[in-house]
Amino acid sequence: MRAYDCDVLVVGGGIVGLSTAYAITRAAPGTRVVVLEKESGPARHQTGRNSGVIHSGIYYRPGSLKARFAVRGAAEMVKFCAEHDLPHEVTGKLIVATDHTELPRLHALVQRGRENGIPVRELGPAQMAEHEPHVRGLGAIHVGTTGVCDFGAVAGRLADLARDAGASVRYGAEVRVISRRESGVAVRTGAGEVLRGRTLVNCAGLHSDAVARLAGDDPGMRIIPFRGEYFALDPARAELVRGLVYPVPDPAFPFLGVHLTRGVDGTVHLGPNAVPALAREGYTRGTVRPGELAGAVGWPGSWRMARRHWRYGAGEVRRSLSKAAFTEEVRRLLPEVSADDLIPAPSGVRAQAVLRDGTLVDDFLFAESPRVVHVLNAPSPAATASLPIGREVARRALAGLAASG
Repeated sequence: MRAYDCDVLVVGGGIVGLSTAYAITRAAPGTRVVVLEKESGPARHQTGRNSGVIHSGIYYRPGSLKARFAVRGAAEMVKFCAEHDLPHEVTGKLIVATDHTELPRLHALVQRGRENGIPVRELGPAQMAEHEPHVRGLGAIHVGTTGVCDFGAVAGRLADLARDAGASVRYGAEVRVISRRESGVAVRTGAGEVLRGRTLVNCAGLHSDAVARLAGDDPGMRIIPFRGEYFALDPARAELVRGLVYPVPDPAFPFLGVHLTRGVDGTVHLGPNAVPALAREGYTRGTVRPGELAGAVGWPGSWRMARRHWRYGAGEVRRSLSKAAFTEEVRRLLPEVSADDLIPAPSGVRAQAVLRDGTLVDDFLFAESPRVVHVLNAPSPAATASLPIGREVARRALAGLAASG
């Protein structure tokens, strides 16, 4: 292989890829980094289409990567936003039980939060009203470290910082071919450009499994895309929600349910639900990519997942097809809302890794092979945890560089 164009090729210009590039330039100044992003700018998919919540880490299994990186990442994200004058606010949030059957799960969350080192307070209905006067429930947890920010703006700033440190961030550069040799890795973009690096980092999000296969690796999973559909609360009714309000999550499913989120711009979003998307970038019901759909349907884990979770999925589909059903779900937390108060808002897509046996991967998932590091599962709370995730991926990439000489 001829002379390298760079030391590290990073595939993907979302917040994880850009955080990785930033972390490499900080940990090993002088390392030549090139980020390749197929879109015309950063953060066009998961990063730029989420609710903007800086998650505390309360939901995640103690000791897991999600728990450790979310707790650490939340504090770092607030600090990063403050240092770089990016819009953010530490609002705190309520996790609300609306049914007696949810109270044991609520108490279990209190214990989990404490095991993860997160300050939590249990509240009765009167105390809840002090935080959210229009929210109704039997009890709640207040989590003070939760906040909101603009993750798209964070990704843009990470790109600027990486470039300032010497990295190259190239947009409109879709990786089509990956070729591995003993001496390095070469990629060819859709425009026909060939770039050669000593190692490659796969931060392709919705396409992470496809990029792994391009590199010649079997990731042992498939990304199954789930569309999260949102409504916004009519601005005239936005005063009904002061901060962030969540239901008690179903421990068997990695989605958090329909919640209420006041963003940094004051808009209150309601959602998301979670329905299978018919394309990896299937932001609308009418977006169908037959090849991607066939790949999802042909993965044995998809059918095993469907059999395991069909009851949950049926409820999600019902809320997707019926505004009245979606409103009914919102009214469990916010009874003063009517369907007329809900305005359709842009959807997002979650890149969920599913194993062959139908297991929904519940933690961040990394894999390595010679000269390649893959980030195979990094859905929420990856944006919150992006700074520590970036350092972890950078550590792996730099260790690979050192080992290869």
